[in-house]
Amino acid sequence: MHDLIKLWTEWVAVAVEAAAVLVVALAVAQAVVGFLRAFFSGDGEATPMSDAVRLRLARWLMLALEFALAADILRTAIAPDWDEIGKLAAIATLRTVLNFFLQREMEHAQRAMR
Repeated sequence: MHDLIKLWTEWVAVAVEAAAVLVVALAVAQAVVGFLRAFFSGDGEATPMSDAVRLRLARWLMLALEFALAADILRTAIAPDWDEIGKLAAIATLRTVLNFFLQREMEHAQRAMR
């Protein structure tokens, strides 16, 4: 039974990582389309439309980071040795710092757009 739970957990972790990849791929595609629209509709300068594209991309990247962290937590839950726990702590710290700075950048951009 224990091996079955490990197997299921690993499959769920792979699915969650696949969701993170899908989120990033779709977000980048959406950002490229939005950027091209903003670039060709304006004078090539930063516009509110291009800022909106950046903010939307940042939101999706934050979601993808959360998915990736969830997959790491699942993997650590099935193999909790000290090495894995240390790696999870380092990864969680880096992703939390990235999320913090992305959130701060988004708030700053939103204030500037008003």
